[in-house]
Amino acid sequence: MTPMRTLNTQILLLSSLVLTLSASGATADVVTIVSAQTPLANLGADQVASIFLGKSSTSSDGTRLVPINQPEGSPARDEFHARILGKSATQVKAYWSKMIFSGKGQPPAELPDDVAVRKFVSTHPGTIGYVDKGAVDSSVHILSVSDRP
Repeated sequence: MTPMRTLNTQILLLSSLVLTLSASGATADVVTIVSAQTPLANLGADQVASIFLGKSSTSSDGTRLVPINQPEGSPARDEFHARILGKSATQVKAYWSKMIFSGKGQPPAELPDDVAVRKFVSTHPGTIGYVDKGAVDSSVHILSVSDRP
């Protein structure tokens, strides 16, 4: 191989690596939302995880909350599971398989995307969901959620 061809090959490989790392490092800016009519302002990540894992249906102040998920494989769902639940998509799927099999619970309802989740949460006080921050409007408010340590 000539030195010029070797250099071109190295540049191509380096460019591919940079693009791959950029794409894999891109994450959504996911926020947890409730209806603008819900007076709740903040929750701990453990409380939110408890609600989304079916272990609890109320916040610490007694507000009843019904969780709404995004579709399996969506970037928002993957980030939410990792950051708030502290679990991978595979771990969450295994958890719900066990809960369903044992008759102890059903996973949260799913809606197809950020817009559908926002619209549903905005018109159903008492529901909690997560969307990309860019999808938030005045019909919902962002809960301050303390991340897991």
